Amino acid sequence: MSNRHFLNLTNAGADGIAAMLADALDRKAARAGFPKGRADTDAPLAGHTLAMVFEKNSTRTRFSFDMAIRQLGGTSIVSDAGSMQLGRGESVADTARILSGYVDAIMIRTDDHAKIEEMAHYASVPVINGLTDASHPCQIMADLLTIIESGKTLPGLKVAWLGDGNNVLASIVEAAGLMQFDVVAACPQGYQPTEADVALGKGRAKVVASPQEAVEGADIIVTDTWISMGQSDSDTKLKALTPYQVDAALMAMAKPDAKFLHCLPAHRGEEVTPEVIDGPQSLIWQEAENRLHAQKSVLRWCFGQIG
Repeated sequence: MSNRHFLNLTNAGADGIAAMLADALDRKAARAGFPKGRADTDAPLAGHTLAMVFEKNSTRTRFSFDMAIRQLGGTSIVSDAGSMQLGRGESVADTARILSGYVDAIMIRTDDHAKIEEMAHYASVPVINGLTDASHPCQIMADLLTIIESGKTLPGLKVAWLGDGNNVLASIVEAAGLMQFDVVAACPQGYQPTEADVALGKGRAKVVASPQEAVEGADIIVTDTWISMGQSDSDTKLKALTPYQVDAALMAMAKPDAKFLHCLPAHRGEEVTPEVIDGPQSLIWQEAENRLHAQKSVLRWCFGQIG
């Protein structure tokens, strides 16, 4: 079988995503009550090793992928680019070929999306996108899992996005096009998603200026930190984004049973108020844990075990 890379959600398609979500729900339920470090009963990736390469700092991606491969019966090797020759000018192509001789899959968290595409082109093992500046598919798999667990169905859902038209929004829009839900993103001028990103929604995504318009009748409200790692225009950006803060008044304009999601890390008092993110409609801790469960199924999909 040719390599199954997971660089974007489209690699798996609607059927693959549905299969992964079903698998994640089943596997999560099957290990209820287990210690975190105990392998799943069937240990489906026993003998497999995942390389994790970090060019960007991480909490959730690092811990969730490390635990994911362990719970599937495998092992991991973790390295930041600064401690590899990759950080000293060795090419992505050469790194991909070398790692392919040592491990069974590679997860990389980096900046330029072209790097992960180059990695996948030259690797002879599956490559997984742990985050790039263009997209964050693993996060959205966790979000979709969390939405389903909250009792909502994806087709026909209304998701409201507030804030910066970033990589997370791009993957939410991509998911909307595949799984048949709608996204209304409220973004200020200068911080809107690209036309290409909006087009990923296949007509199911639109960008508006008004936060109130975005959240009206929404099932899910999503935001993200406004100032990402390494961004320098923070003062200008904060000023532009301040009207897009998710507060209790904004949440009240959504459906009464609307849920709040945030991929974290959060800056309380900037993109969201404490009363919302720490309130009863927030699913952020379940969402964060679901990175682990969703990524186990991503790994299994990459190895052709599901979908």
